[in-house]
Amino acid sequence: KIGMCSDVHLPTMHDGAERLTSFLDSMKTAKPDFIIELGDFVTPAPAYASSFALWKAYPGKKYNVIGNHEMDAGYSLQQALAYRDMKSSYYSFRSRGFHFIVLDGNDKKFPDQKGYREYMGPAQIEWLKAELEKAKEPIVIFSHQGMGTINGIENQQELRAILEQHNASTRKAKIIVCFNGHTHADIAEEIHGIWYITINSMAYEWLGEEYGHIRYSEEVDKNFKWIKFTAPYKDALFTVVEISTDGYIKMSGKKSEWVGPSPWELGFPEEHKEYIKPEITQRKLL
Repeated sequence: KIGMCSDVHLPTMHDGAERLTSFLDSMKTAKPDFIIELGDFVTPAPAYASSFALWKAYPGKKYNVIGNHEMDAGYSLQQALAYRDMKSSYYSFRSRGFHFIVLDGNDKKFPDQKGYREYMGPAQIEWLKAELEKAKEPIVIFSHQGMGTINGIENQQELRAILEQHNASTRKAKIIVCFNGHTHADIAEEIHGIWYITINSMAYEWLGEEYGHIRYSEEVDKNFKWIKFTAPYKDALFTVVEISTDGYIKMSGKKSEWVGPSPWELGFPEEHKEYIKPEITQRKLL
């Protein structure tokens, strides 16, 4: 039983601390085996320390995934890791009969690459292969950038081939599901026996500067300059996921509404409209 949220984006949202508190209070009632956030949470900037302290104060087991925005404002990967007491951006752990693997989709494709990345490099891939080889229990994978077909990382096909090859060669340690965030969407797709599930953002859909619209007060807009370029969700979105060795995945649902006009009312492209919504769908997957 896993409490899961993604893309909290504390630096963007004026009410990020309240959204995070809503999730953590709910988890104290749900009592999952652990909680995990799937990246794009917060930078190490002092301005967000009190909000991150809420996460650190949660009394149960908790895990972090490194997103592409963790290194915003000039912060380094090492600073982001130290802030979270993480030794590496990719790692594994075991719990309740499962082998969990956390990956990092921010590798550079070439040494002097600038900007945000959606890639897993050779060193990490070799580590992943070794981790799969030594697993003795069913496997669940977490990453920020996804490995499915909808907005997946650059070398998604290479990675899926590795996962599928592993499943073809094992009976007990099969990969069941890969969870990711990043795209602020609500997606579940099965590819060759493995589920790839995107957990929606806790906070909003990013629209871009051409769709700017003031949705809160002028003071909020002044102090949180990026919020006008989003379509926020009224309520914090998160889920509790139950995974059974009997072979099912059960996800709790949560439905909200847009704050102000929907993306479509502002002329946002409708290419992925079925996935872009203020909701995490309740699911039972086999």
